[in-house]
Amino acid sequence: MRQTTADRTRRRALALTLLATAALGGCRVAAGADTPAARTTYGAPVTVGRGTLRSYVTERDGAPAELGVAFSEAALEGLPTTGVGHHGGGGPIHQYVLDFPTANTAPFRFVEVNWNPMGHEPAGVYQDVPHFDFHFYTVGRAERDAIVPSDPEYAAKANALPTGDYVPPFALQLGPPGATPADVAVPMMGVHWVDARAAELQRLLGKPEAYQPFTRTFILGSWNGRFHFWEPMITRAHMLAKKHATDAAVLDEVIPVSVPARYHVPGYYPAAYRITWDDQAREYRVALTGLTRHE
Repeated sequence: MRQTTADRTRRRALALTLLATAALGGCRVAAGADTPAARTTYGAPVTVGRGTLRSYVTERDGAPAELGVAFSEAALEGLPTTGVGHHGGGGPIHQYVLDFPTANTAPFRFVEVNWNPMGHEPAGVYQDVPHFDFHFYTVGRAERDAIVPSDPEYAAKANALPTGDYVPPFALQLGPPGATPADVAVPMMGVHWVDARAAELQRLLGKPEAYQPFTRTFILGSWNGRFHFWEPMITRAHMLAKKHATDAAVLDEVIPVSVPARYHVPGYYPAAYRITWDDQAREYRVALTGLTRHE
């Protein structure tokens, strides 16, 4: 693919953002406290496993720098071994909807954490792999809750996909050949998009030599012509491994995401997502990070 001057400019900006984010994150994890220019605020905890889960927002110089969730050390133990993480999957649903502790999070409104003890479709990729989905929504709960098959316009809204500059490079709608978006839309979520470069998808895409088992990946969700959630998806095993990592880049893992040229709603959007273990706070964290303002 030919690289334009605009592409190169965006890549340089992304690299600088990630370097700044990594530096900020490294200070927070190593010191267990905020830097003078940064402040982290936590939301109310909810019970998960044998511990708790809570949202957090890190602000720097008055602007949001990172939005995430923090699991206490025991939260990844004693989790349900049956059931599903989302509506429409059958069985008990394991989802935790968390408000952010500050209002300085636009365009993001809330975060929903889903525990999938037996994974989910597609088979051979995410099925039978215990993992968490972290949905960071840019719509309110009522609008999210209205995504139901009983809506007469459900199919039309699902099939109305974002287009053009609003779609990040390499983003593909997740679904089997021949399926329409409405066929695979998830109630109270929407249509899921994947990055075509994700290692766990390569066997399905006819590149078995590039395949690697799923450990973590990044998803986007759309509904009625707009993207409305940003979603890191991470296995429990991958999160647990952070606690014993000795390599700093593994302990505090920052993964760039593909970003579009334009956004429908102004606000602060991520350049990456982050998975880390804070030894002083004794908690695992998953976050959207490298937040930068887009009009």
